[in-house]
Amino acid sequence: MTELHIGGVAASQLVAQYGSPLYVYDQQQLETNLQAYKKAFQSDRFPTKILYASKAFQTVGMMNLVNQYGFGVDVVSAGELYTALQSDVPVDHIYFHGNNKSTEELKMAFESGMQHIVCDNLMELTELSQLANDYKQPMQIMFRLNVGIEAHTHEYIVTTHIDSKFGMAYDSSDFKACLELLNDNDYLELEGFHVHIGSQIFEMDAWYAAIDKMVSYLNDFDQPLTLNLGGGFGVRYTEDDKPLGIEETMNQLLRYLDQSLTAADLTVKELIIEPGRSLVAEAGYTLYEIGYQKQTPNKTYYFVDGGMADNIRPSLYQAKYSCDVANKMDAEKTEHVTVAGKYCESGDVLIQDVALPKVEKGDLLVVYATGAYGYSMSSNYNRSLTPAVVFAKDGQTTEIVKRQTYLDLLRNDLK
Repeated sequence: MTELHIGGVAASQLVAQYGSPLYVYDQQQLETNLQAYKKAFQSDRFPTKILYASKAFQTVGMMNLVNQYGFGVDVVSAGELYTALQSDVPVDHIYFHGNNKSTEELKMAFESGMQHIVCDNLMELTELSQLANDYKQPMQIMFRLNVGIEAHTHEYIVTTHIDSKFGMAYDSSDFKACLELLNDNDYLELEGFHVHIGSQIFEMDAWYAAIDKMVSYLNDFDQPLTLNLGGGFGVRYTEDDKPLGIEETMNQLLRYLDQSLTAADLTVKELIIEPGRSLVAEAGYTLYEIGYQKQTPNKTYYFVDGGMADNIRPSLYQAKYSCDVANKMDAEKTEHVTVAGKYCESGDVLIQDVALPKVEKGDLLVVYATGAYGYSMSSNYNRSLTPAVVFAKDGQTTEIVKRQTYLDLLRNDLK
């Protein structure tokens, strides 16, 4: 039987060495994606910057890789900030997001020497103003704006509908108060505006509408400002997903922004994007060992040794994935089955109604495009161990995160 290889390494070899379940990244694909963004997101008219949305998949090793390509990173918590600070990413290339940053997190930002904070609301800016005075330290502020655009995606990952928890409306009293407060502070400087209209977006019209809104706001300011369009670029999870691809998406974004700025006779200080999922999702694979099979009146189940603890997205978002039996890639797919996990929840189902070959206990299942929000959303539910993370390239492997042990699981327990 033909066996799946990732980065030139056989699936069975990976599982034998690092255990199962296992997160595996094709490092060459990661590097290809990074290079594609770097090459495509350039303009002769204004400077551009790419920040990796580290919430998609963050380890020190991943931070070091994106830094090699000149990317900055955005972080949304003290933990993500701490991880970035332990990597090679320069502190002035780190941007701090989040709608409810704690006082501890904001102090950590000042004490680490950060220069960029994306402010979500008036209460946050009030605290930032006081801390800037206390630390006597400059900080560039980018305001997250809610432009009221509903991208065609899952409700939980649409981030700019009118009642979203993220950002402020440009014409709101809170935003006007923010501008006044910022102008009265000697240490805070207006860097620009940020928008993030959602995730897993395929239609360019949503981006165009966001650009038009953002450009219209620039008319009210004398100096050029930075525009940050966030991320949300769609990827292919199943055959039904039709992403444009990195180069085409970037070309269309840059072309439309250029036209919009020209029509308004404006420019920008800098243009920023924040890809996350589109950099890592399709480079990632999850390998499982197939255990028991079960026949019910209406379903055939293949059970795997992982599930919602290592990939919560099918349960949380009804996310769709594709899969194969990794050690039987050329076997005839005669069975229509449901792939379910081992956890004590009826909703612990990874893939519904998929055609797969007949299997035996011990065969390996691969789920594709799990590189985003798999490891980063994993848990110890049912006291399960977090899988290892491995990069594979040219037939060699690099362990990026060790598999948890039972000692790790109990490390913080007190008797």
